[in-house]
Amino acid sequence: MSDTQRIAGVLSPVVTPFKADLAPDPERFVRQCRWLLAQDVGLAVFGTNSEANSLSVEERIELLEGLVGAGVDPARLMPGTGCCALPDSVRLTAHAVKLGCAGVLMLPPFYYKGVSDDGLFRSFAEVIERVGEARLRVYLYHIPPVAQVPITLGLVERLLRSYPAQTAGMKDSSGDWENTRAFLDAFAPSGFDVFAGSETFLLRNMRHGGRGCISATANVHPGPIARLYATWQAADADAQQARLDEIRGVFATFPMIPALKAAIARWAGDPSWATVRPPLVALTPGQAQALVAALEAKGFTMPGLGT
Repeated sequence: MSDTQRIAGVLSPVVTPFKADLAPDPERFVRQCRWLLAQDVGLAVFGTNSEANSLSVEERIELLEGLVGAGVDPARLMPGTGCCALPDSVRLTAHAVKLGCAGVLMLPPFYYKGVSDDGLFRSFAEVIERVGEARLRVYLYHIPPVAQVPITLGLVERLLRSYPAQTAGMKDSSGDWENTRAFLDAFAPSGFDVFAGSETFLLRNMRHGGRGCISATANVHPGPIARLYATWQAADADAQQARLDEIRGVFATFPMIPALKAAIARWAGDPSWATVRPPLVALTPGQAQALVAALEAKGFTMPGLGT
């Protein structure tokens, strides 16, 4: 696969803004995406931290069309398209390809647990076959702490053998570096792109032939994460990584999605950003104050947000 067909770097699973009636807010969504792009971060919209599985298929389609219609380059987009229902995954994936997105991030069907690799292979294969587009690039989404349906080495090997052009890479959100390294060792030399699921593993991922990271905190700390990706061979790379880990550690002490939104609300001066869809709940005022105080104590900023 040529570099012109590949996406690399740091991507943000962009948080989804909601209005008071809990409908998605497309104008805020476009503004946030433009700010992230200005920080040199790509857009993995409709990821876990986007509350994607609280969005309908129609809502995802409308938001994605709104982004592209607003001039966002689809080559910077890797929307999440994996659903429990096969027709939903096919529809979202075909729509992303039609708009020219660089790839799609695809969860396995995650409701049924203990399914076999045969079943998962059939699921991914059906999406690829039904979409039927040579341009399709699938990035498998391994997040066993949430989905509880793993992506195995054997499954990736089988998909690469059957669909070498369409099976482009994966995001490993296992939180286990040894698992990420196993995929890198097995498949990265042949051009399979491995993204770490957190900037915590970004430096190690790059040093072992990885392609970047797709990380929750790229929503709020995009510039410094992108800088480490760009300068991972620099003398201060370990110090950069340690600083990223400090900020990540603050967010990790709170429920992640509400904390990301609370930080955006604070630094954008826009309280509406704190809204989440049920079953999630926003941070309490006390939690939000504690988050902001902890971040300010570390000199955290979000330059250019809200301007």
